[in-house]
Amino acid sequence: MDQAFDVAIIGAGSAGLSALREVRKHTDNFVLINDGPYGTTCARVGCMPSKALIEVANAFDRRSVFKAFGIGGADGLSVDTAAVLRHVRALRDSFVAGVVQVTNALGERSLQGRAQFIGPQMLEVNGETISARRIVIATGSRPLVPEAWRAWGVRVMTSDDLFEQATLPRHMAVVGLGGIGLEMAQALSRLGLEVHGFDAAQHLAGVTDPVVSQALTDILSGQFAIHLGASAELQAHGERMQVSAGNTRVVVDKVLVALGRRPHVNHLGLDRLGVELDEHGVPQFNPQTMQIGDLPIYIAGDANAHRFLLHEAADEGHIAGHNAARAQPECFARRTPLGIVFTDPNVASVGRAYADLQAGEAVIGAVDFKGQGRSRMGAQDHGHLRIYAARQSGELLGAELCVPHGEHLAHLLALAVQSKLSVRDVLRMPFYHPVLEEGLRSALRDAAGRLQGSEAADLAFCDRLGTAGLE
Repeated sequence: MDQAFDVAIIGAGSAGLSALREVRKHTDNFVLINDGPYGTTCARVGCMPSKALIEVANAFDRRSVFKAFGIGGADGLSVDTAAVLRHVRALRDSFVAGVVQVTNALGERSLQGRAQFIGPQMLEVNGETISARRIVIATGSRPLVPEAWRAWGVRVMTSDDLFEQATLPRHMAVVGLGGIGLEMAQALSRLGLEVHGFDAAQHLAGVTDPVVSQALTDILSGQFAIHLGASAELQAHGERMQVSAGNTRVVVDKVLVALGRRPHVNHLGLDRLGVELDEHGVPQFNPQTMQIGDLPIYIAGDANAHRFLLHEAADEGHIAGHNAARAQPECFARRTPLGIVFTDPNVASVGRAYADLQAGEAVIGAVDFKGQGRSRMGAQDHGHLRIYAARQSGELLGAELCVPHGEHLAHLLALAVQSKLSVRDVLRMPFYHPVLEEGLRSALRDAAGRLQGSEAADLAFCDRLGTAGLE
């Protein structure tokens, strides 16, 4: 039986649920269509279980400084990986349950099935035709695994599989050291596994600033083996796996593949819409409206391959849902780009990255966290922060960093960049003592010294005192 709706949303992930929230403000005549598990990628297999595992790994790793702190008994601590994974799954399941409640409450307006486009306002789901005045595509993404590697079965995992393991083997390789791969490689290593990390790139976690990149590599290569600059190849080695890259050969029990994610759109029949698709099957869209061309169709979240981040997916779902409920789409200003990798030290990029800067456009303010007072107290005094400011105006453009608890500094910087504050604007604000933010102040002072400006007395021009005990 044909059904007609004001809005159809395809996908019940973060972007789809965000779109749903906006659509419900304007109409009850909607349908949410979902093919596959409910609960969002973030809650089920992404942000939440990965951070739960990282917290356990970091807690166990802290035993290495106990002796220096005057605490005994560290040698008696051990990890029960099966118990760790049960703990992670229990937390994960609680997060998923809260999300599933939203879709369960929709009743008939939530439809399980695979949607395919028949036309710009027509879908086929479970053999029935659904028409909608406007449609939101929010089908998310899936892990990228080379087809040939799938033949190795359970010996090759992705982040979708990792948290379902009953326990973990002694030897693992992680292929792909972007954000997800790097987080998991360090966490697994800190839980006592022997880990080898591989990436064809020369930089970890997408860092583009060469100074920050080198600092990050130096820190993490002391924790697990890192092999950069050559593509990895897999080959069976009895019941185990051999991973080869350049001149490196290692044999491991299992391989975690973290080569990124791809939009999950290949099954939608987008080729029937008369729009050009890219190499991943994704149509061009307006990032301020999320609209595909002039069609009554909007695409949000991982499905559009713009930025594979939850807060971006939620924003895009908001925009898509808002516009799908209106006769004419409205343009939205997007937030300052912000990406955080939850390694130790945290890695972050805010605003414009080093690679985005034009020659001579910016001055760079830097600080090495070696010896920084507050981080030294926690035996975490390592890492580097670099901020970029417009040479003429001093306006903050962006930053890249790998510093302890850098997630907090990254948010401060994002606030400053989005507010179009200058280096001196931020330096006029208070910095307490002793806090990690004093490291940010040092980088700002470094940048201020490279800018031309007034010599008049001003709190923005206070120099460093030159001693870690006071900075």
